[in-house]
Amino acid sequence: MNIHEYQAKEILKNFGLPVLQGKSYSKNLDTLHADIEDLNGPPWVVKSQIHAGGRGAGHFKNSFNDKGGVQVVFEKKDVPSIAQSMMGNVLVTKQTGEAGKIVNRIFIEEGCDIDREFYLSLLIDRNNSKIMMMISSAGGMDIEEVAVTNPEQIINIYFTTYKDVSLDESLMTKLDITKNQLDDLTSIINKLLNIFTSIDASTIEINPLVLNKQGGFVVLDAKISLDDNALFRHPELAELKDLTEEDPLELQAAEHDMNYVKLDGSIGCMVNGAGLAMATMDIIKQFGEEPANFLDLGGTANKDRVIMGFKIIQSDPNVKSILINIFGGIIHCDMIANGIVEAVKELDFKLPLVVRFQGTNSSEGRDVINNSDLKLISIDDFTEAAKKVVDLAKG
Repeated sequence: MNIHEYQAKEILKNFGLPVLQGKSYSKNLDTLHADIEDLNGPPWVVKSQIHAGGRGAGHFKNSFNDKGGVQVVFEKKDVPSIAQSMMGNVLVTKQTGEAGKIVNRIFIEEGCDIDREFYLSLLIDRNNSKIMMMISSAGGMDIEEVAVTNPEQIINIYFTTYKDVSLDESLMTKLDITKNQLDDLTSIINKLLNIFTSIDASTIEINPLVLNKQGGFVVLDAKISLDDNALFRHPELAELKDLTEEDPLELQAAEHDMNYVKLDGSIGCMVNGAGLAMATMDIIKQFGEEPANFLDLGGTANKDRVIMGFKIIQSDPNVKSILINIFGGIIHCDMIANGIVEAVKELDFKLPLVVRFQGTNSSEGRDVINNSDLKLISIDDFTEAAKKVVDLAKG
């Protein structure tokens, strides 16, 4: 689960990290004029809050100046009007695509007298089963770009313990920092490790972590991603989810214990099990088309869930045909088949539909499909089923 910058900074602040004073707003900016008096400036920084990177380099669909979603403002009187122009506007970044995202939240922060910028993140390296720190003197930039153009500027450090860690003094040379600054950085890293393990984070990214003109570190931007599977341990963090940032269909699927992710293709997919779902999408791509979605019915799928899955897929106007790929184990293929037939009749479903069953009661499931008097195509072979659904999409 992703959270906004202002929420991430509140967590960091509570654990003693050096963050700047700021005020956040959700749709309503009524108190902004009074609040700005409590923030030191100039400058002030007005920040759009969306779940996407590249905000500063982005642009608004309803353009009001030539700047992006993060704007440094030197005149106090201009702060409210800029914030108002951002709120409700659509911000387009390299991560949002041309559709962009509506800005429903604004964060206004004190400015900072920046001397140098660094990149710092903690993440889980699953290959090594350790928390890894990435740090670079190339802060404020796209770290993926740095990894390609100047990989030597990225330093990776693995932690075998998460308390009272120390940093090698070689970092002083690599990052061009003093001994006192290395000590300050070590304190920051230990606090971040405490946060990471305490809240079950999957990623903490600070870009940039800056040195101000006084030689102190300040967190200028922050991103925290939380492990969805651990949110039951942190109900207070689960409440931070911004539902306006979530795809409505994904939320609808989650309410019915399904995993759904909308994609850009034309082949609708309904599968049970994440592994089989990935394989299904791969083979569709192999035959020259793109999947329209990832939809995992789960291991305990039932008739009602199948019907809801159809409703979700049908709501995507880009879908031209559908492949249902079920491996019966705990669930029985004939039960899923009855759900398919019922859903097609109930929804007056017109799209071409290919069904593949294997496993428990697969033969009985195929009989239900073949005897339904509906235009449903049952194919046993995985490859042939994928080829057929692609052919149907192409017309």
